[in-house]
Amino acid sequence: MKFSYGNHIRFLPNDHPYRRRKHTGSRLKDKAMAPSIPTGAEVVEQLRNVVNDFGKGIKKRRREERNEGMWKKRSIFFTLPYWEVLLVSHNLDVMHVEKNVCESIINTLLDCNGKSKDHHNARKDLQEMGIMVHLHPYEEDNTTHLPATAFTLSRSDKKLFCKRLFDLKLPHGYSSNISNCVDVQKHKLKGLKSHDCHVLMQQLLAISIKGLMEEGPRVAIPQLSKFFQGLCKHVIDKEEIVELETEVVETLCQLEKYFPPSFFDPMIHLVVHLGREARLCGPVQFHWMYHFER
Repeated sequence: MKFSYGNHIRFLPNDHPYRRRKHTGSRLKDKAMAPSIPTGAEVVEQLRNVVNDFGKGIKKRRREERNEGMWKKRSIFFTLPYWEVLLVSHNLDVMHVEKNVCESIINTLLDCNGKSKDHHNARKDLQEMGIMVHLHPYEEDNTTHLPATAFTLSRSDKKLFCKRLFDLKLPHGYSSNISNCVDVQKHKLKGLKSHDCHVLMQQLLAISIKGLMEEGPRVAIPQLSKFFQGLCKHVIDKEEIVELETEVVETLCQLEKYFPPSFFDPMIHLVVHLGREARLCGPVQFHWMYHFER
């Protein structure tokens, strides 16, 4: 496991009911608070002594030798006089975040080889961290077994999931023909475009998992779809976005109960910050990448 962004309970208010629960699924102490977002002036101060090492002939210095903290290089944008006063220096693209979140969920549910976030190494991470004891791998008859999770789909459930998407009939112009991306026999989806994931994440995924897996993840995943639906409205209300920000953190806390830490990669974590950027930059239709990549 390279990076895991768990313990999303930190992003909830201090008096939130989730902090008083005994089994929240968080990896760290419930009393911890979310880190503050640094201002542009603070970032400029941290980058003051950073020296970029460009070129093949220059020997790269080790990070401990550079003494530059978490930074690897200084972006050329910080030479602009107005860059440090911007409230949003680097915009998060909702299109790519939504696509990666959708693919992570689908590949994990279908247990796609090489793409699932729940695999043998992820279970060994659980063992080393001493959490989710019921999911630890065990040896039996010289074979390593992985216990079933709350989101594990049987072979018949995977076939039913793919069959629902394969047989789906949609109005003309609503989306591409998603059935072309569905392999019912091998139980996987391939060749999904960004807009396909957009439609799947917001509309079709909640329908496809109906009646499958346990109730916990089956309820949490549609809540994530609801967040993207509210975020992608043409007209947004700032108060409604604030509520969505709290709700999506609650949803991630629910998912932490069932999914291993390897599932919560940087793309899953970026969902927490999408609401703030929508409040500052306006509706996402004005600053996502569909205009340039479709």
